[in-house]
Amino acid sequence: MAKKAKSRSAAQTAVKKRSGAKAASRSSARKAVKSKARTTPTKAATKKPARPKQRIAISHHREEDFKADGLRAYARYRDLGIADATHGLAQAHVIRLQGPCDPAEVSKLHFHDVDFQMVYVLKGWVKTYMDGQGETLMTEGSAWTQPPKIKHMILDYSDDVELLEVILPAEFKTVELKA
Repeated sequence: MAKKAKSRSAAQTAVKKRSGAKAASRSSARKAVKSKARTTPTKAATKKPARPKQRIAISHHREEDFKADGLRAYARYRDLGIADATHGLAQAHVIRLQGPCDPAEVSKLHFHDVDFQMVYVLKGWVKTYMDGQGETLMTEGSAWTQPPKIKHMILDYSDDVELLEVILPAEFKTVELKA
């Protein structure tokens, strides 16, 4: 029996020695991590540059605010003041597509070089094509996002369609493609 007690004691000593070695290696690993952490830049150094302070934008509906000064000749745009208020971070406008739809003018495959684009149908309907999605009929209350640079086009729309569009950034490039 004395041998068994001695074996346990030897085994326990061996375990203690191993755990001591592990603890020592963990301790030195922690020191290495701590020293690495000290060499990384501070939060202030990695902070993004401050954007100009945004201001409130309020826009009330007025018919005279719909202008033919936007991207498409067959559309009238009502700027909601978001681009000015956000210093170009985003743009939002209400778009009225002028009917009747002329596919020869309207149905041109293109993409926008944007970070974000969302469209919401306020009134009427619009039929779109988006690469990877195919044709989709969007009706009053429908909303969709268009990922950056997705190829798309309008196929048809109702004479009374109104869309709310939100885009980031406010200034962007549109590229027309050959279908």
